[in-house]
Amino acid sequence: MSSNVLGKSRKVMVTMNSLRDSLTPAEKRIADYVIDHSIQVTKLSIAELSHAVNVGEATIIRFCRTLGLKGFQEFKMELAIENSNSQQNERSILDSDIAHNDSAELIGQKLQNTINNVLSETLSLLNFSTLEQVAQTIKQCKGIYFFGIGSSGITAEEAKNKFMRIGFNVDALNNNHFMYMKASLLQKGDLAIGLSHSGSAVETIKALRLAKESGATTVALTHNPRSNIASQADFVLINGNRQGHLQGDSIGTKISQLFVLDLLYTLIVKDDVVGSQHRKLKTTKALDS
Repeated sequence: MSSNVLGKSRKVMVTMNSLRDSLTPAEKRIADYVIDHSIQVTKLSIAELSHAVNVGEATIIRFCRTLGLKGFQEFKMELAIENSNSQQNERSILDSDIAHNDSAELIGQKLQNTINNVLSETLSLLNFSTLEQVAQTIKQCKGIYFFGIGSSGITAEEAKNKFMRIGFNVDALNNNHFMYMKASLLQKGDLAIGLSHSGSAVETIKALRLAKESGATTVALTHNPRSNIASQADFVLINGNRQGHLQGDSIGTKISQLFVLDLLYTLIVKDDVVGSQHRKLKTTKALDS
């Protein structure tokens, strides 16, 4: 698995939220305290933060390095910059949770804001070098196989549609039996892409593991770069998670997954615009006839 799964334009708060489920109990205490007291933390010494969260200074330093930072001073600097930028944003519709007395227009504004936030968060978390490597792998592979269950399975079907339209040998599987059978038959030169927002979908994890054991290249698209599905992947792509509590994955998760897949699609098309247009026209004509 690629060791640097987070993008260079990472944000401290976004990265902490992405990694939270895979942090140790001590690291979670640090993360929770920073999230709740982000402005105050920028003014604390490492000894003061250590006392506040009841962990050793060495644990704080390891926590900072887990976020991709060199140490506590860089952590405080990045956090201060992020706090400053956040305070400059308009606050009127930043709370994307839907209230009972919201008008239809305000709900629309909140949902639009949710989409903007989740796309910004995804751009902060993505490693674009890894994204480009995956795009190159797609162009060279014999077949692409998307694995996902639930709403991730729906996203996998949408990806299948996009990549088939420009001429790729592609399939999407969301039934665990079919996923396991197909994964076990993959070979070197095939590409398996597992979609799991939480990174803990046992069916998708097993499918990706079987694909890897069969010799296929594996990719995980997840919000948690230290999740179980990431451990089965040669490449890890991170999607954002900024959404209101009442919206679920109907907006946030699906939009962020589709955004990453569309980035891959666009990277591939831009290197072969004429060929991609020709193949897409052929498939369009086939549907019209």
